[in-house]
Amino acid sequence: MESTKIQSQMLNRLSHPGVCFRMYTEDEARKIGVVGWVKNTSKGTVTGQVQGPEEKVNSMMSWLSKVGSPSSRIDRTNFSNEKIISQLDYSNFSIRY
Repeated sequence: MESTKIQSQMLNRLSHPGVCFRMYTEDEARKIGVVGWVKNTSKGTVTGQVQGPEEKVNSMMSWLSKVGSPSSRIDRTNFSNEKIISQLDYSNFSIRY
């Protein structure tokens, strides 16, 4: 039985930007097995989208809100537009510029 696929958009506010958060996010997403993207915003936050099996997306959401990169301090993480999807829009997880 195939697990339910979901997607979620995220926005992270960090106290110490410039700590390789995107690189660590990409690495963790690949380890967990989710697809999507991450990028810095002009406001000093990090935004992105995560897609995959529900349990894997939930693991990634937990990592994004509680762990992050080794030098980061996560002030707040907001998740939005969570929904069930019939297929993935991405084939991997990447950093956008």
